[in-house]
Amino acid sequence: MAKSRSETVFFCKSCGFESTKWLGQCPACHEWNTMTEAPKEKKSRTGHMASSGRDILVKPEPVSLDSVELSDEQRTSSGIKEFDRVLGGGIVYGSLVLVGGDPGIGKSTILLQAARSVSLQGKSVLYVSGEESEKQIKMRAMRLGEFGPSFRMFCDTSLDDAVAIINGSKPDLVIIDSIQTMVNEQIEAQAGSVSQVRESTGVLLKIAKQTGITIFIVGHVTKDGLVAGPKVLEHMVDTVLYFEGDLQGSYRILRAVKNRFGSTNEIGVFEMRQDGLREVEDPSEYMLSGRAKDASGNVVTCVMEGTRPLLIEVQALVSDSNFGFPKRQATGVDFNRVSLLIAVLEKRVGLRLSQSDAYVNIAGGLKVTERAADLGIIIAIISSFRDKPVDRDLAVFGEVGLSGEIRAIPMCDRRVLEAKKLGFKHVIVPKANHRSLKDTEGIDIIEASYLEDVMKVL
Repeated sequence: MAKSRSETVFFCKSCGFESTKWLGQCPACHEWNTMTEAPKEKKSRTGHMASSGRDILVKPEPVSLDSVELSDEQRTSSGIKEFDRVLGGGIVYGSLVLVGGDPGIGKSTILLQAARSVSLQGKSVLYVSGEESEKQIKMRAMRLGEFGPSFRMFCDTSLDDAVAIINGSKPDLVIIDSIQTMVNEQIEAQAGSVSQVRESTGVLLKIAKQTGITIFIVGHVTKDGLVAGPKVLEHMVDTVLYFEGDLQGSYRILRAVKNRFGSTNEIGVFEMRQDGLREVEDPSEYMLSGRAKDASGNVVTCVMEGTRPLLIEVQALVSDSNFGFPKRQATGVDFNRVSLLIAVLEKRVGLRLSQSDAYVNIAGGLKVTERAADLGIIIAIISSFRDKPVDRDLAVFGEVGLSGEIRAIPMCDRRVLEAKKLGFKHVIVPKANHRSLKDTEGIDIIEASYLEDVMKVL
């Protein structure tokens, strides 16, 4: 018999809004066609939502701020420097971390490597997998190396059983792979549904906050690259990490899009190998490897990822258009920003690109949002249009305004030092940043205020 309407509710997959009837547009976030039907959660006798963790959690009591003591041991190292950097300095006790990314990108691998390192430190680790068997995990673990004796596995989809094991063993670190496979028996819905994901995460959140156990959960992603399930899932956790990269390539980039205990601008760069993920300690050199010699349309610029300067190669290709409408394409950089810079070139420099196709690419697969890459994009386009290569020892960075002016950028001195470290001999910087430059010995600083100044140099 079909369930009556009173036994089901509708949730918005974007914001978690709940309604007793289906709506075409969510009244909370105003997104269309995001309402999905799910069984109504059962209520306990006390009026609270049933939860598989209700028997293991202690009753919380309010405390004063003065009674809370902090120590230097509130974080523990994962044994992976790049992973610790993205987390803000290490794993925070009692935190709930969500790790998302495309299938096969390396989510389970990096968490298994972190679990290995933590177990070798003498801390207890519980790896809960609803997707793999013990033998399958053993096969992956053999590629990573030796694990500590405190590492244990539990391969099942029952959240209730996993919670009972957590309550009995009190591990220091718990990894749930993945949250979409976990089933809370108190919720009458299939695994991966809005209700299951939301309530299972709520149970794990209570455990993490009340017991101080650090919990990592793996989340599947949709075709749009977002974590599957309700958007409220990302609001519940302390940290949201995303793995990015080309599945056909070997590089991987770990980025924090939410972090209550650190910066969201830091990235970690890894290389996928047969024995797992290897840290790339010098990502600038890694990103510039394989640069073409004496090729037009290539120039090096520097962007800041958190506190880390990162040298990248900007590539441009300008060719005659075969149609009346020129084609524009941008990879790794905002398309609208590229179109704006092309308009500035036509208006302020006199470069006629209206009959030419223009393609801009950031080599290495990195996505650049910083305005400091504007000057690099413009010089790459000019180089390709005139078919004249840029000096390989030249690096450029600066924001370009609509009047063709080159505006100041933050942390210019750190960018110059990074270029100097990798052997660049010349660098074009905004003139407004000249006062912040200190250690410039060994590298030629070229100051520019307008694009006309850059054209004279080139």
